[in-house]
Amino acid sequence: MKKREKLVKQLAKSGICAICKGTKMLCGKSECPLLVRYYSLLKAKRRVGRRIEGSSPPSVFVGSYSYPKVNVGPLLPPEKGNTEYMDMPEKWLDMHIKDFVDMRTSLVRGIKKVDVSIAKDPDYFIVDLQELSMSETHVDSEAVFEKRPYGRVLGGSEVQPFGPIAPLQRIHHDNVKVNPRIEKIYYDELKAEESILNLYKEGVRVSLIQKAFSMGTMGVDRKIVPTRWSITAVDDTISRHLVNKIKEYSPLDKTLVFKSYKMGNLFVVIFLPRMWSYELVEAWYPGTLWNPYGNRTFMVSSHEYYEGRKEYAEIGGCYYAARLAAAEKLEKMRKQAEVIVLREAQPSYLMPVGVWHVRENVRNALRGKPMQFDNEREAINYALSQFHIPPKYWFEASSLLRRFMHQRRIEDFEIH
Repeated sequence: MKKREKLVKQLAKSGICAICKGTKMLCGKSECPLLVRYYSLLKAKRRVGRRIEGSSPPSVFVGSYSYPKVNVGPLLPPEKGNTEYMDMPEKWLDMHIKDFVDMRTSLVRGIKKVDVSIAKDPDYFIVDLQELSMSETHVDSEAVFEKRPYGRVLGGSEVQPFGPIAPLQRIHHDNVKVNPRIEKIYYDELKAEESILNLYKEGVRVSLIQKAFSMGTMGVDRKIVPTRWSITAVDDTISRHLVNKIKEYSPLDKTLVFKSYKMGNLFVVIFLPRMWSYELVEAWYPGTLWNPYGNRTFMVSSHEYYEGRKEYAEIGGCYYAARLAAAEKLEKMRKQAEVIVLREAQPSYLMPVGVWHVRENVRNALRGKPMQFDNEREAINYALSQFHIPPKYWFEASSLLRRFMHQRRIEDFEIH
């Protein structure tokens, strides 16, 4: 992931955006992502001053820059009412990407620098944010900033849209209604992993667990965790637990192929009737997030065999998000399978929207009715036919597809 981020930054210095000025679409996208961000941010800035009254969804953000001293603070829009959807990824998948950008850019971010270890002995400010992170319903808030919140459009496709930002002078919340299951966990002497799994088993949605975990509300040795890290940590913890359960089940009887297309991304999920293994393969057209100025499709993958993997996935947090969605489906079916998730990011995918997009897209695919096949090769051929990218490139990029082509199993040989 770090290598790709460095590459994108280097390419961004080529000056193509200055030449294009949002008119020639030289990057290959259907719209200029910088202009989409700019106009959205301009609308948000016009609505805010040094003091804001609004309903936080509720939402808290923890940065990662200069860790272990990081910026933390609430996000709130300058409006009151039922704003829960603004920080509930489970509700975002059907949004148009420009509406998504407008929604997220309307959230004003207050910041204060703290050491992550403060969660062990929190002050009033951190306690307030912890309560906010454990709430399921919107929280009426008033924020006063040291100066008027500002925002700027950053070049580079890896930058997610965000609203105006400013150092906090003070923050006040009303009607905070903490989720009782998370509140109980807060006072329990449990390890962080146990806390995460207990909440998941009790039906607390994943995005709420991630938010509360980020603010250091779980575990014995508590620390505040940057938002990006907490999302992946929760996805990884839950999916590893589910995979261990899945391995106790028998394999599927048939090969299944699922599909979802949302926000300029096509996901095809293949369930092969085999023992557990898993892979995520991503393909990025020229003009998309990780391939803004290339002249051919860029492909990357990460995988694990039955034994799992110990190293962090090369593909990043998306790997664990997709694995969680696939493991949830197999656990519900009480079956195990070899899972191959194929993602084609197309030019209409204007900008990054977050790891949530992968988790919810795969979940959406697996909620649909699958195509069923008795023959694995037919299923794979069908799956690859759904993409614009030729099958040979998928085989080159995928370890599990190559294994399928070249490695025969005992059960593949019929006994007459």
